[in-house]
Amino acid sequence: MNNTSLDRTERELREALSTLADGVQVAPDAYRTARGEWLRRERRRRLILAVLITVVFALATLIGLWVLNQAPAHSGVIFSSTGSPTAVSSAQPHP
Repeated sequence: MNNTSLDRTERELREALSTLADGVQVAPDAYRTARGEWLRRERRRRLILAVLITVVFALATLIGLWVLNQAPAHSGVIFSSTGSPTAVSSAQPHP
């Protein structure tokens, strides 16, 4: 293609798009409507996120409490009140 053909094609395309753009009628409150819809979606997204965080936190708390409640009632080796043999022997004076 030569340069003249490109210039003519570009000019025709520009005229066609200009004619098409002239036929578009803009609603007077289009921006306000679009912004209102966007703000509603944003508020809804934030509300859903807050509810989801609350549910996850409450569920994690309940699971943690349930696990702690499942622990055996008797004390284990770690919490033994008798102490370890070395601790007992070092606490007693030597004869």
